[in-house]
Amino acid sequence: MPESIAGITLPDTRLVREATDLVRAAADETLFHHSRRVYLWGSLRAAARGLEVDPELAYVGGLFHDLGLTAAHATKDRRFEIDGAEAARTFLLDHGRTEAEARNVWLAIALHTTPEVPHHLAPEVAVVSLGVETDVLGLDLAEITEQQRADVVAAHPRPDFKNRILKAFYEGMADRPDTTFGTMNDDVLAHFDAAFRRKDFVEIIRNSPWPE
Repeated sequence: MPESIAGITLPDTRLVREATDLVRAAADETLFHHSRRVYLWGSLRAAARGLEVDPELAYVGGLFHDLGLTAAHATKDRRFEIDGAEAARTFLLDHGRTEAEARNVWLAIALHTTPEVPHHLAPEVAVVSLGVETDVLGLDLAEITEQQRADVVAAHPRPDFKNRILKAFYEGMADRPDTTFGTMNDDVLAHFDAAFRRKDFVEIIRNSPWPE
């Protein structure tokens, strides 16, 4: 029988089950429950906005969006968002989804820390950002009823979540600090590491090899 949480039915398909197993094996409890909540919040907010979203694609986008923070899927030289996006694309193509569908999920994950832009792309891109913004930042909670919030958190608790997710972000990016340039992720490194020095976009322009 399909699982339903806060009125959102999780697709009872092999793709969804295998996506769940993959992320369960790679992520700790904090990231796993966060990723499931992202799918649920995103689906609720997309429905409230009248967006029609493919539930399997939304699920993979939500479940894989932080996969690049895990040891099993992290690289040393690119943004964690790209690591998760690449894993999702490969997974979807291996499960028979089209290149266009896989590309939308790639974009959803790659852009989930880029404010506003995903909201102007395909629903399968927007839904992940909507879920992330709700779970991490608490944006637009009024679009989700108190009962829906209670149902989601009962299924996927968030004990000490603010501190735990910040720790997960830091641990997933600390050994590749250069990849945080131009994103909000450098805020996390600056918070936890007093020795971290942000790159300055203005100084990069001024010090470029182009002559005046």
